[in-house]
Amino acid sequence: MLEKYEQYQGFIFDMDGTLLDSMPEHLNAWEITAKKFGFPFSRDWLNGLGGMPSYKIVAEINREFDLQLDAQEIARFKMATFDEIATDIEIIDCTNKVLQAYAGKKPIAIGTGSQRILAERLLCLSGLFDKVDVLVSANEVEAHKPNPDTFLKAAKLLNLKPSACVVFEDTELGKKAAHAAKMDCYMVEGNKLVFYPYITND
Repeated sequence: MLEKYEQYQGFIFDMDGTLLDSMPEHLNAWEITAKKFGFPFSRDWLNGLGGMPSYKIVAEINREFDLQLDAQEIARFKMATFDEIATDIEIIDCTNKVLQAYAGKKPIAIGTGSQRILAERLLCLSGLFDKVDVLVSANEVEAHKPNPDTFLKAAKLLNLKPSACVVFEDTELGKKAAHAAKMDCYMVEGNKLVFYPYITND
């Protein structure tokens, strides 16, 4: 089953919703935040913004609902709320099997829209931190998903060409970022991985 991944030299995993089943708790934290600050809450819409750092999600909320919320204040509250409630995050099986199979055999990176301190905590709690060679968080790039910067930086830190890497994601934003980086992408859909190849326009 894993032979299809052998062609790649490096593996780049998103974290929330891809390796860790943390998106429900992120959305719960957003729901608590929405109630506190009085802005509309849409679970499905916010789920589609997975991969963006919280302060950029607030900017999207402002645009969507014509608001003027303080992005930094709300992001800090949301992240603190998530940190408080996210105490028992499960590992997603289909991506974990790939990670475990290639850990120590091929270079592995995490490319996440979460802040570094939070990503490190969740990866340590889940026992995955020592399986990863490189972590690129929201702190390390300015242009986040759907821009390719997160994955391009991960490839660079792995000392690999982008075309030699494959991305594992769970959101449309993440898939767009992978393809913008000229990388093939596997998406978590249900309990399986679905292949979305990068198609060159050259």
